[in-house]
Amino acid sequence: MSKEEIIGVIGGGSWGVALAQLYASNGVPTVLWARRAGAVDEINLTRRSAYLPGVPLSDGIEASADPAILRRAATVLCVGPVQATRDTLAMLSPHLRADAPVVMCSKGVERGTGALPTEIAAAVSDNPMAVLSGPSFAADVVRGLPTAVTIAAPDMAAAGALQQRLGTQSFRPYASDDVTGAQVGGAIKNVLAIACGIVAARQLGESARAALVARGAAEMTRLALALGARAETLAGLSGMGDLVLTCGSDRSRNFAAGLRLGNPADATHAIGVSEGTHTAGSAVALARRHGVEMPICETVHAILSDEIDVDAAIERLLTRPLGAEA
Repeated sequence: MSKEEIIGVIGGGSWGVALAQLYASNGVPTVLWARRAGAVDEINLTRRSAYLPGVPLSDGIEASADPAILRRAATVLCVGPVQATRDTLAMLSPHLRADAPVVMCSKGVERGTGALPTEIAAAVSDNPMAVLSGPSFAADVVRGLPTAVTIAAPDMAAAGALQQRLGTQSFRPYASDDVTGAQVGGAIKNVLAIACGIVAARQLGESARAALVARGAAEMTRLALALGARAETLAGLSGMGDLVLTCGSDRSRNFAAGLRLGNPADATHAIGVSEGTHTAGSAVALARRHGVEMPICETVHAILSDEIDVDAAIERLLTRPLGAEA
C-alpha cells in the first residue's frame, strides 16, 4: 500500500482501533472517527485505548469526532455495531470522498429489515462497497500476529485492488467476489458461537461442540445458498475459518455470551458486546422468509427471547428426529 493513501476508520471500539493501529504501525497515515470525544482524547493524548489495554498506539493515528476528518481517506473501513450502521453511515457519508471504497468490517443482520451490512450501506451511501471478514481477533491483529481474512467486492478487479491496498506482512486478505457469502458467514457464526458457549458452560463435551459446529456450518451454508452465495465461500476464511475461531475460544464475545447463558452464576466472562445476541432473531426471520431450516439458530433465538430455558433447549435439539446428513 502506498504510504500516501490515507486509511479512514469509522468506529473507536476494539476492532476499529486494532485496524487503525495495524495500518499506522505499517507507516500508513490513518484517520479514525469516533462518536465519543472521550475515546478521541484517549487516543490522541495518551496513545492508548481502553478497548485494547496495554497496547501503545502509533503516532500515525489521528482521531476525531468531527466527520470532516474522513474526507482525507482514500479507503474507509466501517467498523461498529451492525444495528447502528444505518444511522452512522447516513450521517457520515456526505463527508466521504465519492471514489473512496467503504469496506464493511462489521458482522450481523439488521433487525427489522434483514439487511446485511453492504445492503444497509448501499441504502444510505453511493460509495463503492466491499466486505472484510474472517477469523481475526483484535488482540491478535494489533500485536501483528499472522491473520488471514476475506476481502470481498462485487467484482474481482475491485477485490484485488483492495487486497493490495489492505494487505500487510502479517494481515493477509484473500480476494473474493462473493459479497453475500462473506457476510452470511460472518453473521451466522456469531449466533452459533453463543450455542457453543452454552455447550461449554454445561460441560456437554468437546464431541458435542464439534457436532454443533458441523451442523451449524450446514445451517450457515443453506442460508447463504438461498441468498445467492457460493458454497465454497462458506468453506473458506469468512465461513468455516471464522466459525472455528469464534466457536472455540472464550476470547470471543459471542462464545462468552453463551457461557453466561449456560452458567449465569459465572460472572468472569461478562465482557464486551455480543453481536450474535442482536443478530439471532434477524437471522431466523431471514431464514424463514427464504424457507431455510436453521434449528440451532432458532434455538439460540428462543433462549435469548426467554421462550425456552437452556435445559429445555438442549432437550429440544437432542430429541430432533434423526435424518440424513445434509
